[in-house]
Parts: sequence; C-alpha cells; structure tokens
Amino acid sequence: MKKFTFKGVLDGFRSTVSQQVKPEQEIIETLRPDHFNVKKTFRHGFPFQPTAIAFDPIQRLLAIGTKTGSLRILGRPGVDVHVKHDGESAVLQMQFLINEGALVSATADDTLHLWNFRQKIPQVVQSLKFQRERITFIHLPLQSKWLYVGTERGNIHVLHIETFVLSGYVINWNKAIEVSRKTHPGAVIHLSDNPLDLSKMLIGYESGQIVLWDLRLKSPDYRCQTTEPLKSISWHHDGKQFMCSHTDGSLSTWALRQLKPINVTHPHAKTTKDGVPEACKPIQKVEWKISRSGEAYVIFSGGLAYDTTGRTPSITVIQGKTTTVLEMEHNVVDFVTLCESPWTSDFQDPYAVVVLLHNDLVVIDLHSAGFPCFENPYPMDIHESPVTCCAYFADCPSDLIPAFYSVGSKTQKRTGFSESDWPISGGEWSPTSSSYNEIVLTGHADGSIKFWDASAGTLQVLYKLKTGKVFEKAKARSSDSDEDPLAVQLIFLCPESRKLAIVGSSRYVILFQYKKTEDQSEIVTLEIPSAHDAPAETECSPDYEYPPRGSLATEGGEEPQNPSLEYSFPLKVKTGPQRRAPGFQPTMVCLSPWINGEQPGNINALSLNSSYGLMAYGTETGLVIVDIIQRALLLIVTTQDLYASMDPSQRSLRSPKRYDERRDNEDKARSPSVDQINGVGVSSSASGKAMQGTGGGAAGGSGLPSRRPPAPDPVCRSRSQDKLDSSFTRSRSSSMSSLENITETINCLVFADSYTKKNEANAFPTLWIGTSQGSVLTVVFSAPSCGEQRHAQPIHVATYSGSMFKLKGSMLTISFLDCNGALIPYSYESWREEHLDSKDRNKTPTKSTSSGISPTLNVQVSGEGFGDRQFVVLTSEKQARVVALPSQTCMYKQQLADTDFVIKAEITSLKDSVCLVCYVSSGHIATYSLPSLRLLIDVDFLPLVDLSFQTTKRGIEDPMLSIWGQQLFVNEDTDLIARTFCFSNKGHGLYLTSPTEIQKFTVCNEFWADLTEMMGEIFICQEMPEPPKESFLRGLFGGGSRSLDREELFGESSGRASRTVAKHIPGPTTNNNGLREKANSAMGDVSHAHQMVVERGDKLSQLEDRTARMMSEAETFSQSAHGIMLKYKDKKWYQL
Repeated sequence: MKKFTFKGVLDGFRSTVSQQVKPEQEIIETLRPDHFNVKKTFRHGFPFQPTAIAFDPIQRLLAIGTKTGSLRILGRPGVDVHVKHDGESAVLQMQFLINEGALVSATADDTLHLWNFRQKIPQVVQSLKFQRERITFIHLPLQSKWLYVGTERGNIHVLHIETFVLSGYVINWNKAIEVSRKTHPGAVIHLSDNPLDLSKMLIGYESGQIVLWDLRLKSPDYRCQTTEPLKSISWHHDGKQFMCSHTDGSLSTWALRQLKPINVTHPHAKTTKDGVPEACKPIQKVEWKISRSGEAYVIFSGGLAYDTTGRTPSITVIQGKTTTVLEMEHNVVDFVTLCESPWTSDFQDPYAVVVLLHNDLVVIDLHSAGFPCFENPYPMDIHESPVTCCAYFADCPSDLIPAFYSVGSKTQKRTGFSESDWPISGGEWSPTSSSYNEIVLTGHADGSIKFWDASAGTLQVLYKLKTGKVFEKAKARSSDSDEDPLAVQLIFLCPESRKLAIVGSSRYVILFQYKKTEDQSEIVTLEIPSAHDAPAETECSPDYEYPPRGSLATEGGEEPQNPSLEYSFPLKVKTGPQRRAPGFQPTMVCLSPWINGEQPGNINALSLNSSYGLMAYGTETGLVIVDIIQRALLLIVTTQDLYASMDPSQRSLRSPKRYDERRDNEDKARSPSVDQINGVGVSSSASGKAMQGTGGGAAGGSGLPSRRPPAPDPVCRSRSQDKLDSSFTRSRSSSMSSLENITETINCLVFADSYTKKNEANAFPTLWIGTSQGSVLTVVFSAPSCGEQRHAQPIHVATYSGSMFKLKGSMLTISFLDCNGALIPYSYESWREEHLDSKDRNKTPTKSTSSGISPTLNVQVSGEGFGDRQFVVLTSEKQARVVALPSQTCMYKQQLADTDFVIKAEITSLKDSVCLVCYVSSGHIATYSLPSLRLLIDVDFLPLVDLSFQTTKRGIEDPMLSIWGQQLFVNEDTDLIARTFCFSNKGHGLYLTSPTEIQKFTVCNEFWADLTEMMGEIFICQEMPEPPKESFLRGLFGGGSRSLDREELFGESSGRASRTVAKHIPGPTTNNNGLREKANSAMGDVSHAHQMVVERGDKLSQLEDRTARMMSEAETFSQSAHGIMLKYKDKKWYQL
C-alpha cells in the first residue's frame, strides 16, 4: 500500500504547476551590477517658477533660482549646469562673487549658501541658517569678503564669506531710525555702498525710511522719508544722488543732505481733470545707469496704469528724453542690466537687459535701434505649448538629424532679432565627438511636435511639425472640457523608414511620411467606429444595430437602421489637394466618431511596421489594424473577440459588435475580417465618396489555415462562461456594478516575425497584443508581398491565437530575443527618395548588432526535444516572464513589484548586451539581466510625488470602488506620467521633470564616468578690469573715492555674534577633513592671493617711487655737501 507523506503531497502539487525550464546551453550574461549607476545627467528647458536672477559681468555667467530650490548657471551655448539646494525652499536672492568662481544664495528657509563653481559641477561649500530672523536682502560689495544681510526685523548683519561666520558688527533698526519715530520702519529691502565712499552704506526700509549709515562711526549720516512705500533704490555713479521706485508707480530722485526729493515723476500716469496722476501699478525695480557718452538710462519694470485695458507686463527704458515701453508676454519676475564696467563709481556703459519672465528669458539689446531682443540660443521654448508626451531615440540613424535640420531650417526663419552676439557668453564648451546620435520628440497640447537634437549633452530644435494643419479650423472649444482637441497623446516613429504616426486627444490617428521636397497631395480619411460602443443594458439585445449612420458606408445606400443614434466628428479633415511643406507630410487619417455627443474611448497603444505596411492601434474596447500601403482598414475587433479559439471561424460575436445583421446573414461565405469591416466607411478626401473597406479575408497561399465562418449568432456571456473561457479577468455583469466601468483595454502592440503555435517550423508576421488585464494575445498575418505586388495584393489576417499568456497587472512591453540572448531588431523598409523604387527589407542596426535569427537552442520539456529559436520577454506592471518560442515554455520569471507597480519598463541595450529597466511607483529604478531576469540593481531615483504635476485626479470619493477602482484611477494618472518618461538605448532615459523642463538620466556607469568630459567649463580665469582713475582736481579737493578697511571694522575687534542668531552648516564634504578644509579655504586662498598680488604690486610701485625720490634727494644732499666742503676747504677755524 502506497504511503502518503507530506512531501509526496507537495511533490504532487509541484507537478501540476509549470516550472521554469533551464536551457541545456546556458546563455552567458555579461552585465554586472557594477556596470550600472543611476544618475541624472543634463537638464534642458526653462527653469520652472523662477524667483531670482544674478549676473557676473566679468565671467559673463547668468544664474537663475527657482521656487523649488533649483539653481541654473548659464553661459555660452553648451554651458548649462543645474544644481539643487537641499529641501524645497525657494531661492530669494543670489549674489556672484564677481570673477571668483563662487555664488551666494539666500533661500526662503532663511539660509545662506556658498556655492563653488570652479569645477564643472557646482557644490555647496558651507551654509548658515538664521534662527531668529528672516532674510529679506543681501548685498556683497565688489572684491569684498564681507556680506551684508538685511532681515525682516530691520536689522543688518555682516557675514565673513570665507569662514561663513557672523561678525559682531550689527546695525540695529532702532539705532538707524530717528529717535522721534514711533513706528517700525519695516523689513530691509535695499542695501548698497556709496560708489565713492565705501564707508557709507545706504539702507532702504519697506515703509520708505532711507538711512545713509556711517560704518566707521556706527551712526546714521543722513536720513529721509519717502511719501510712498519703497520698492527699490539705485545709485547714480557720482555717489551724490540716488533714485527710488515706489508702490504708486512713481520714481523719486534724491540728493544727499536734502530731506525732500529733487524730482518725482509718474512715467506712465496721465493727469486727471483734478490734476492728480491716475493710479498706477508699483514699479518693482529701477536701475540708473550712465553710458560713457554721459547719456543716462533709467530702466524699470511695472508702473503701468491700472484702469487701462489691454495692459501687459512691461519693461520701460528711458534713454535721455526718449521713453520706450517693451511689452512682455508674461509677468516680469526680475531683471538685471548688463554693463561693461563692474565698478559702480565708473561709467557703467549698459549694453543689454536680461529680463526674467515667469515663462521665458528675454535679453534686450540696448545698442540697437528700437531695442530688439537677442535670439535665445538655449532650448527655453520646450513649453511653448504644454508637453503632453515624449519619445527618445538614442543611437538613431546618422542621416536623420541632417534630414530634420534641412527641412526645419527652411520652415523656421525667424526675423526681427538683434544681429549682435549673444551677451551671456561665459565658460567654454566644445562639442565632443559622440559615436551615436540622439533625437527627442516632444508632443504638445496644440498638436505640434518638436524634433530635438539631444546629442552630446545639448538640446537644439531641428524641426517643428504642426499636425493641426491637417484639419479645418475647429470651432471654439467648450469650456467644460479641459482637454485640448489637438493634444498629441502618443508618438510612434520608425527612424529608418521615416514614417511617423501620432494619436490625438480627439481619438484620431495621423500617419506621416517624410519627404525632402514640397509636394501637393490629398489625405485619405478612414472613418473607423469603435469596436464596441453599445451601453451595458443593450449589450445582449439582438435588435441592436451598429452602426446605423448613413455616412458610415452601407450597402446599396440603405437608410440607417437606428436613426436615434447620432454620429459626429469634432474635427474635419481638409479636403482636396493641399500644398505640403518639406518634412513629414500627412498621408492618412483615422477618425473615430462621437455617438450621441459622447467621446469614444482613449487610444492607449500605437504601433506600425514599415516592412509589413501595417499600422495598429488599441482602444479601450478593441483593436484596429490598417493597411498603410493600400490605405484601407484591415481589421477592427473587440478585445473579447481576440480571445477566440485558434480558428477564427469558430468565434462568436455579440450583437453590439455586429455592423449589420442582415448583411451578416447574406454574406455567410465571407471571411471573418470582411464581416468585421463591413459597413466601415473608407472615404477619400478627394472624391468624398464612401466605399467598402478592403483588405480582409483569409490568406489563400500562405500555408496557414483558412476557413469560412458561419453566420455569427448573438451570444450573451454569463459570468460562468467568462470564467471558464478566460475571456474576462473580471466580470462585467450587472451584479458587479461597482466594477462595471472597468474594461479590458489594449495597452501594448508589437509587430514581429515570431511563432504562435507550439512546434511551429516557420515564423510568420505577427502582432503581439498586451492588455490591461495582463493577457497576451496575437494576430497572425499572411506574408506580405514584395515590391509593386504589395500595392495590388492586400495582406490578410490569418488567425487569432486567443490568450497565449497571462501575467498579473497591466501589460507594459513585449520584446524578442534570439537564442543567444541578443535583442531581435524589428524589420523595416528603408526610406528612399521618391524617384528610387528599390527598397530593401533589412534589420535595423540601432537596436542590436545581431542580424536575423540565431541557431536553435535545445530545450528539454516533458521529455520531448525540439528547437526554440526565440525568447519573448513579457513585462507587466507586476511581473516579467521570459518565454521560449515556439515551445511556449516559461524559462524565467520575476516578480517586479508587490505592493507597488511598474510605471514604465523597456528593454535597453547596454555594453553589447541587453537588460530590462523598470521605473516603479515607489520611485525606484530596477534593472534585470536577460534572459535570466536576475536583479542587478534597485536604487531610489525619483519619488512619484515629484511628477504629480502631470496627474489630474487626486483620489476617489466613492468607497465602493475599493481596490480595483483605486488602481484604475492610479493607472489613469500614471499613464500621463508614462507618456513623458522614456527609456532608450545605451542606458539613456529622460522624463518631464516640470512643465517646462526635461531631465535626462543614465543607468550606465561608463557614461556617468565620462560625463564631465561632455560638460562645459563654467569658470574661466579672467583679468579684473582696472578701477576707474581719479581726476587730479577730484583727488586734490577730496572728492575721490574713499576706501574702507572692512577687516579692521568687522573682524575680531568687533567681537562675535551670538550663537543663537544663526547656525553654521558645513558643506557635504565633512567626512573628509582634507577635502573639507580645501573646499572651505580654496576661494579664500585665491582671493587672498589675488589681493596680496594687487597689494604687492601697489607696494612695489610705491617702493620704486620712494627709492627714486631717495636717490634724487641723496644726490642733491651729496652735491650740497660737496659745495659746502669746497667753500670752507681753505678757511681757518677763526675765519668761519
């Protein structure tokens, strides 16, 4: 008698579960964890939500701070560095240590940071956090080691830059104001030195109180009070006058020692009948600069009248007696005037104005008539229209970038810009010779697509395609819809054939073909209804007819069966031949109709194959396949019908998916694909006539099974039937009303030559389909004809495979490996100019160095041996599997996430091998070796909350939706993130880090090690210009500039500040004492050495003059002594 044991029971269970089968010939995997390093590389675009700006006039570098604590340093094109403060505090103000390779920033958490950018990647040297007072203004005099810090309480502290230690010297607000004043003067909003007397500092308080403080005497030297609250102050270079801007839109000019302003003007205010200036907006900032010719420039922002309609943000330039108002497209954040001389006591000679807008960076040329703008060389217009999707192609064909640039340069001719050179020209950058090209495509809300050259760490626009030109001008969009009707949602580019397909938010698909020359052509329009538009309560009704609209073609011009349904198209394609500019020209448009004003379901997946001549896209209800050679609909089928058995003649159709039951009864001899497309309108925009869709039918000579189906009967599937035949993962019956709206959508489509049957000898053209329920389905086609025969002989749908594999979670990607573990390239038809008819069917070199299918790999399964020729890698948001084909044996599997889910997954090439890269909702990036799916790295990279600006839904109010409903809403939001998160070859990737910026990253350690070579040099050693020379008369009468020994005034003799005022925070190199000491003292040593050199030069010059004077005096003394000696030489003592 057989003895039952616990081990035997477990062995019995194991025998019923499919186990991973290891191949006899193990594939050698070369990738190791040390090959990976996940790092952010380059950031491109306009800094999101900018708050501050600063400029170094000697290094010619521009710094921009943002609300989230980011810091961008810009120089000449190619010199662009992004760093970020710890935390999310906004940058309030920045000050360059001019020509010293350092920058001080003040953030909203009342912390000062010292940045060193003498190396390519700037680093924080040290920080100081104020604990009792809030920072409102900072000022660093030229070539000074002492920083003045104004606070909200009205006090001014002094900070030593080298040591980042506060001095004991403090200017308290109650000491600065008059004794008779009974109110607090407000926060400090301005600090500056007198250009000619560095011992006098001008302090501006928010209330309008202005104090000239004598630093030596530690007492106020002059006070005045403005009638209106103060916004900013600017000195005249002579140090005797200054100009203030106010909240009422006025400018006041003051002279020292006078208690009243010498002039008050309202530049943009008109005088009313009562003689009172009209109310104006505040003048936020004013700058008063003098050119060497003596001409004054008064530049300010704001000040326009309130009640004038159509007023926009502006910058006003008053040059002599001429006033020029420059209107801006966005609100002005800040501006800075660029001057030739950094010395405030000299003629500044302004030449440009850098204006930081809320969404743009504008540089105005002051030397050209009309003050034109410079053409911005940085990619600051990524967000010209909001970015809705991205595509990234690394290692693309080398001729693609020149082709896009050639057509882009013809269509994008910009005029009206200054002819002068771009003034922000600091740093050095030379384009490195990259071994491969990179292209980025961005889709936008206005329907445009921008093509960018992303090679060698730069981003330059090549070409802009406006897809909206395909349609007639649409009517005004309804206010209840937040979605742009032309927004690009999906992009699919075949780089080799130069075919481009895009999906728009109005549920249309446009196919483009690249042409080098201008052309005049018409567009073929296919009106393709949804595969399943019936409401739930009529799904099982045999009387439901679809579609009943006459414009969707019916036989014999019959009237629609159900006139109660109204079909409409929100967009209308332009008819007739249209002139097409060089570049991507539209050839075909697939439109989905609106039924009774309801928008059809989203298009979630898109793919095309130029070798097959097919394009497929998946919707929320089914699959559409289009022949792009004959420009005809090939197949439209619901997702449920794809679950049919291997023989397409045996599948059943529910009546909502039938187009016309009477035609079904009449055409029993037709193939299933013909039944599917009967009644679907295929209209040419040239003729405007509706005709029957062709291209269906079973393959006659392909060697694949072909049977004629019987007439389909309407069938209502019950929950038990769905469970038995695995047609649904979750039931859609009325008893599950909470899940009624959760349908199985098609999320992934891949064309490939592959195997769908076990022990299949030959690979056939196949479309692999991944659904939101984790199912993997296939559609097999007949082998397409070659050459001209392809235009006459249509391709045919041969079989549906039904559900081949099932994974947990929604499917994300499907890829194919050969038996050596190398990525199988997709097939394509090479692009040729129109006069060339010869076309080759090749394998793309951009995906893998391998070509074709490798020799078979012997795998033993259940005692039977047969040859497997492929691995298919299936990745869902929860799992990954590697399955051998044609045996369909699961070789390896891996759980990618348990409580989280994968947002984006891709097979990428790296170091002559391939790996699976996943971005998980936990913010981690994980990589797995292939085909073994061995975990290589799993690192924290990017929290999902940082990308939440792309999401639309914040939660669920209905608790009945439970877990599945929550997951659906999460997926809808993360789908938006996945559209702008891309992986590409060579371990590269990018994502939309803000609405205005793109962040590139890499998972390749080798690329990260070579990154600094691709980056530009920020700091270049420059000579400091000499200070202005004093005139003889000014120096004679004491009118010259007066120096100040700040070290003596603010140094140890002044004592030390209280430890409770601020807390010193060392830099990130505290763990290494040597590096920390070097970092802390590097700039101080350089500054000290520079100062010593200057002082030594001065002393040597003085010593030389003194030596010459002493020699002259010695010679005079010698001559006098010799004369006296000769005079008294022969005289006696009594004769003296």
